[in-house]
Amino acid sequence: MSTVAGHTPGADAAAPDRRGGWLWWQWVRIGCAAGRNGTGGRLGFWARCAASAAVAVVALAAVATIATYDGRAARNQARGPVITERQQDAQALWREGFDSVGKVAHSVVYLRPLKPGAQPPPGLTRWPAPGEVMLSPELVRAGRHEGITSRYGHYAGMIGRSGLVSPSERLAYVGPSHAPDARERESWSYARGFGQSYPMGESLYTRPLTHALLALGVLTGVPALALLVVAARAGSGGRRRGPSSAPGGPRWHRAALRIGEAVRPTAAGTALAVLPMLGAMTTDLRMPPTGYLLNSGDLRSAWPMVLAALVLSFTVTLVAVAVPGPAGRGAVTGRRSSAATVPRWRPAGCGLGLAAVVFSQYLVGAAGLCTFIGGTVVMWALLPSAATVASRALGAKLAAHGLRTGRPGRLIGGRWTVAHPGIVVRPAVALIIGLGLVCQLQIANSDVGEKAAAARATQARIGDGVLNVQSRDLPPSAIEALSGSLPAGTHVLGLTMDLDQQGALLQGSCRTVRTLGLGCPATPRAVTGGDLRVTEIRDWYGPGLRVQAAPSGLRLDRLRGSLLVISDGTARRAAVERAAYALAPAVNVEAPGETWLVGAVTKTRLNNWVLLFGSLGLALLLLAGGFSAATEFARGRHTLVPLADPAGGHTVLRAAAGWHLAFPLLVSTMIAVVVTAWHAGFLTAVLGAGTYSWWLLAAALCGGGLMAAAVTVLGGRSAIRAAQRGRPADG
Repeated sequence: MSTVAGHTPGADAAAPDRRGGWLWWQWVRIGCAAGRNGTGGRLGFWARCAASAAVAVVALAAVATIATYDGRAARNQARGPVITERQQDAQALWREGFDSVGKVAHSVVYLRPLKPGAQPPPGLTRWPAPGEVMLSPELVRAGRHEGITSRYGHYAGMIGRSGLVSPSERLAYVGPSHAPDARERESWSYARGFGQSYPMGESLYTRPLTHALLALGVLTGVPALALLVVAARAGSGGRRRGPSSAPGGPRWHRAALRIGEAVRPTAAGTALAVLPMLGAMTTDLRMPPTGYLLNSGDLRSAWPMVLAALVLSFTVTLVAVAVPGPAGRGAVTGRRSSAATVPRWRPAGCGLGLAAVVFSQYLVGAAGLCTFIGGTVVMWALLPSAATVASRALGAKLAAHGLRTGRPGRLIGGRWTVAHPGIVVRPAVALIIGLGLVCQLQIANSDVGEKAAAARATQARIGDGVLNVQSRDLPPSAIEALSGSLPAGTHVLGLTMDLDQQGALLQGSCRTVRTLGLGCPATPRAVTGGDLRVTEIRDWYGPGLRVQAAPSGLRLDRLRGSLLVISDGTARRAAVERAAYALAPAVNVEAPGETWLVGAVTKTRLNNWVLLFGSLGLALLLLAGGFSAATEFARGRHTLVPLADPAGGHTVLRAAAGWHLAFPLLVSTMIAVVVTAWHAGFLTAVLGAGTYSWWLLAAALCGGGLMAAAVTVLGGRSAIRAAQRGRPADG
């Protein structure tokens, strides 16, 4: 087969690919130049910068969460005791107890080596000597005002980072003051070393990784994606008049141009997101308001995932910008009204949802909760339609008032609000749903139950006037020693639970019993009087409480007995704890019902994470609402150019921007805050308990005001620039 001179088979097929790649790169370069020259629009630049930063922050937060969980699991595996039943193989005696500081629980681990040369657990350079204690740095910091450094014995140093699942873990390693005898060893475990996963310390209260990622994704990730969608459409007005929008222009040309325009703001936003991660990789960063310390070593070890997350977030942002949704004709010309007729049944259905929420407080138990949830779903689903009707009504009133008073800015702003109610609807709906989710999660996590509420009330009434000291290793000699080592103004009573199923028995010396106003009964008798402390003891340890003056020293049943330390309220609790821990290991010192309070605090501390993720998400929703409003105003601002001079110069442009942007945004923010507070109030009424953060509502209100002011200033300046040029301007 002959060939044409200078031509080889397959060259025609290869040339289009090379030309296509070259053209694609040329369109990207044109887009980059347009971005540098500002023809892509300042609004689009800042919107994409904010969106890329938000997406990158969420991606890096997910990486930090995964890296933190991996590091915690590795350190928990390394320090866990390897329990054995063969005493001859054991290297140490091991026992775990629990205590609390500020109603926050922590583990107290008792260690005693059995063989010379045995290796201590990770984080310790040596075994704690008898009577010594080694504490984690966070426990020292949090418990200093409660005397934690002297509670368990002589403070001998801090636990190293390798022995803590996180820098913020509260943990104590204690060397018992005396070797446990044969009877006491029943409560100890034999460990032949360390290196097995064991639930202890902070790992006892850790939520699964999937829960943390789900909370991050729902409360922060979804708002970040909403901001990305808004940013992808911001500043598109200029592009519709560009060469890539000419009839017949290939779609990939337009995509390449958009990618070129978005490269600089996307790179800038991604770089901004790296700064907090670099700080967290350099030093342990405390996360407000949770107080949790991120382990910088975990984040440094995850640097490949950090790079991958940055590349992925950068790519996702560029793809979102390159493939925007179709822009309607009225988006630029302003001739198409987005306020289409709303079916009447939708606002009516929203009203029915509100009625169901109100009615739910009169129902009991599951019926009330189901009614509340159903009404909430209906209300949120139909809220955009109701908000559209309300927005049009607001705009009509503004326009009528402007016409009546001869204020063109108010007239124009009101009519634009009627034609474009989305400026009010989108931020209002997003804030109501976002704030509602955060507040409802807070209420659910703060519902501590009746027992915890009763314990809180008891503590408010008597403080530390009654303390329960309980241990399986309290022989009569220890009880006598405790009585002699307590500060002045305190007395010791023995409490034996359900003795012969006749009720709890309270025993003490005649003097101590008389101190409580119970006389001096030689035989057990029912408690019928006494002071406020006796009332609280009876409420917590059984209505069948009986009292008896002990004829001799107190003797308690090891399994059912405990000691009650009674004081007049002047004795420090730290002194009682120090005296108790000096006598026996794993002593439990607590006020009546304190166990419920500790559990409640553990549950409510989750609200700090809800507040962290939710606050970031709400800030992103506010940004999305602001950029959305500014974008819609920018696309139609050229319609104000003919009105600038006849209506009073630039003043009318500023006024129109204010009444069309600032006023509706402020109104929508206030409505969102009021509706959220009202809605949350009904949930607390249905549950009968729970609280939410008023500071969050106040912050949302202030954030909405700042957003409205910023958007109005930018919108007014944009309209003035368009009027000065006398032609449609870029978004």
